[in-house]
Amino acid sequence: MAMGESSTDQQYNRGILLVVIMLSSFFNPFMSAGINVALPQIGEDLSINAVGLTWISMSFLLSSAVLLVPFGKLSDIWGRKKMLLYGNVVFTVFTLGCALSTTWEMLITARLLQGLGSAMILSSGMALIVSAFPPEKRGRIIGINTSATYIGLSAAPLVGGFLTQQLGWQSLFFINAAAGCLIVVGILYGIKTEWAEARNDRFDLAGSLIYLVAMASLMFGFSRLPGTDGFLLTAAGLAGIAIFVAVELRIPTPVLNIRLFRENRIFGFSNLAALINYAATFAITFLLSLYLQKARGYTPSAAGLILVTQPVMMAIVATISGRLSDRIDSRILSSLGMAIISGGLFLLIFVNVQTGNAYLVPVLALLGLGFGLFSSPNTHSIMSSVEKKYLGTASATLGTMRLTGMMFSMGIAAMAVHIFIGEAVIDASTVPGFLKAMKVVFTVFTIVCVLGVFASLARGKKQVSPS
Repeated sequence: MAMGESSTDQQYNRGILLVVIMLSSFFNPFMSAGINVALPQIGEDLSINAVGLTWISMSFLLSSAVLLVPFGKLSDIWGRKKMLLYGNVVFTVFTLGCALSTTWEMLITARLLQGLGSAMILSSGMALIVSAFPPEKRGRIIGINTSATYIGLSAAPLVGGFLTQQLGWQSLFFINAAAGCLIVVGILYGIKTEWAEARNDRFDLAGSLIYLVAMASLMFGFSRLPGTDGFLLTAAGLAGIAIFVAVELRIPTPVLNIRLFRENRIFGFSNLAALINYAATFAITFLLSLYLQKARGYTPSAAGLILVTQPVMMAIVATISGRLSDRIDSRILSSLGMAIISGGLFLLIFVNVQTGNAYLVPVLALLGLGFGLFSSPNTHSIMSSVEKKYLGTASATLGTMRLTGMMFSMGIAAMAVHIFIGEAVIDASTVPGFLKAMKVVFTVFTIVCVLGVFASLARGKKQVSPS
């Protein structure tokens, strides 16, 4: 309980806090997934080719991923409620900027700045939940919040497809901007407590700058592969991360406690499993949205009706697996989930222009089952393995693994599309090349996810809840 806070105040704070974070967890993925369905229309309106379309997603992921760790440490020092509040303000302002964009340059710039706000939200949201709720309830609460994320993903293809078709892609951003205003009001007037267990720590500015440059170089370079500049930037990014690790090990209050990875097996391998999982899965919706609309001729809303299968299953299973993780070893649940995802990815390798929905929908349901089993227990495992003063850092690290994995996933997809169809738009003449790119991507994803099963199992059994 926070200092000076009565039990009634604490209960009130918990309820409002959970609602606010669930709303953030709903609308953030709602927009991201909705954009995937709207990409073909955005490409037509703003004259963007297939590779350029990937940057509408990757620009957001890039800025979010490189800023999450510094913001996570700042939230531990400055206050997690403040970080959540100002993150939602920034996110809302630049979501409106996305809606008002009239060129692809404006849209991608707004998405970059929108990602800054998202990093602030993600660095504080999960840490606030773990701070506010007792250990015996965390698995269930994490499961509920994770389900809110997947309900957002579930609604996005249907609602996003309908809105895109009837009102244009800009409507997705207008709706999220309106929701952001409501969330800001909820934080201002509903949450009275602040959590800042590391307020006496100094912020590691030098380490943060090294981290920003290294991560930006690595992720941007990876997206430029197989070009020469891509290899050079990726190598520079890897070298920068090595320097960052060396610097952080010498600092009393580092922006990222590297020792958590070295000394805390559960924390290290659970984060690695998250990175691998998202690297092997995030581009699925992007690829299948283009496949359904360009190769199969579906409208955005019809494509969304098919794609909704996966997140609906995720939402159902995530709540159950979150409750189970309070009683069953998260290592078992998460590893089983990744094994199921591997099977679903393997089945996607065989998708072609003649593939019927009777094949595709069950495969998407299988993927949703696996992801729902993996996500809540894995999050519970990470957040329960650190002390309270590191909760913001743990939340930000998990978010970084997730977004970095997403970025790598989109980078792999973009690289394959570039190899098979170059800078061309996706139309009847380039569909065969696009289908070959899909097959290669899903083969790579399957191999990566199988490796992730072993990373998940390697975390060990013991979990230690922060006091």
